[in-house]
Amino acid sequence: MSDVILEMNHITKKFSGVKALDDVNLKVKRGEIHALCGENGAGKSTLMNVLSGVYPYGTYEGDIIYKGEKCQFHKIKDSEHKGIVIIHQELALSPYLSIAENVFMSNEQTTVKGVIDWKKTRLDARKMLEKVGLEDEDVDAPINSLGVGKQQLVEIAKALAKQVDLLILDEPTAALNDEESAQLLEIMLNLKKQGVTCIIISHKLNEISYVADAITIIRDGHTIETLVKGKDEFSEDRIIKGMVGRELTNRYPERTDCKIGDVIFEVKDWNVYNPEDASRQMLKNINLKVRAGEVVGLAGLMGAGRTEFAMSVFGHSYGQKISGKVLMHGKEVSTKTVREAIKHKIAYTSEDRKTYGLVLIDDIKHNMTMAALRDHYSKHGVVDKNEEIVAAEEYRKRINVKTNSINQPVGSLSGGNQQKVVLAKWMMTLPDVLILDEPTRGIDVGAKYEIYCVINELAKAGKAVIVISSEMPEVIGTCDRVYVLNEGKIAGELSKAELSQERIMQCIMQDNNRKGE
Repeated sequence: MSDVILEMNHITKKFSGVKALDDVNLKVKRGEIHALCGENGAGKSTLMNVLSGVYPYGTYEGDIIYKGEKCQFHKIKDSEHKGIVIIHQELALSPYLSIAENVFMSNEQTTVKGVIDWKKTRLDARKMLEKVGLEDEDVDAPINSLGVGKQQLVEIAKALAKQVDLLILDEPTAALNDEESAQLLEIMLNLKKQGVTCIIISHKLNEISYVADAITIIRDGHTIETLVKGKDEFSEDRIIKGMVGRELTNRYPERTDCKIGDVIFEVKDWNVYNPEDASRQMLKNINLKVRAGEVVGLAGLMGAGRTEFAMSVFGHSYGQKISGKVLMHGKEVSTKTVREAIKHKIAYTSEDRKTYGLVLIDDIKHNMTMAALRDHYSKHGVVDKNEEIVAAEEYRKRINVKTNSINQPVGSLSGGNQQKVVLAKWMMTLPDVLILDEPTRGIDVGAKYEIYCVINELAKAGKAVIVISSEMPEVIGTCDRVYVLNEGKIAGELSKAELSQERIMQCIMQDNNRKGE
């Protein structure tokens, strides 16, 4: 038996005449974890969509050889029949169905007469959940009662129920916290022991170097190289060099000649209660201020209240019984609605760009201008189309959105370019304060660098910028000052000189100890 389970030879795939993949080659050994790395738009997901039949045979050039046999997959069911299962970044689960129903969705356990055997479904679902560490979950509970991390594990259980031999995971940890990510990686290592081959696409290079046996790097639709553990250098810097074509010596661009001015934005005694439970206080007496030209970070563990704070300030988009003051340039303002917040020059980019930041079926131009349309590109309620096009084109060039045209659907862009469109949308409202919630989630190091450059430009222009990030190195690398949140309270404030991962964790631990006294 050959030790190579999969070969993809000379794969070329075009969209509207543009080559997304150009003569790409991939070889995966049986029982290994093989990583695909590359910048956003490099062609990683496209290659996996070719493999799994999302892009059917005939729509691309080249050969797929799986288990020594040349394969022609016309639909996903064809590849699944051979034991190839893909888990996309956007989970394919039905929120209101039970966990058991989701595990066997499109793979129903039926009797001889074709009727669903519910007893077998529940029993087998428990067996599958056991394999991914979810043995304590109630299989009859709706899937939306689980957090994103556990839903990701249910997707893996669903794949195992299909007798998977080759499991493809596209950005499996993008929406997970550190603990959930670590659990998922350990499950991948366990699957490897059971003989399951895995292909993982991820931008988290520390996870890749920990879990992968081999890494294939794709750049601009071309295969660049394959690194093998134990034979080649496996450091993050080495992977980055292959991805971007050069050494990225400083991942966080320096912010020079940036004068920090007067306080622009201040929040006093901010209290917020859970939107579904009026007795549960989520934020307690938050006080913070941000100056012109200053980038201030909000750090903390998952559930600390950072996103809840940002959303409650921006138009009371989260919570109830909200009290406290928001001051802009020393004057109290009302931000009870999103429209009021925008009017007072406050902007907020959500951590979930696809749900709250963009209209994926709409074009880039309208996604960029929609928040500013009423106040900046309309006269007497009529949109000035020419002005809208000129402005969108200007911002496309300014923040380097890689696209053929501003009329292209925003959903066809890579994650990094989508994030740039979200940034442009709020920059076009000409805000004084920008709250950026996880601005680089799910994007590669090259696109991250470009977004850090945009943050620096905003600070130099005298804006007050707040960065919320679950990546501590990012907070340390981009911010002038950091507020540490813990369980809805500010646990500490750190200057640039004091900033380190140890000091952030120290603030959290000291706050926990104070509660225990």
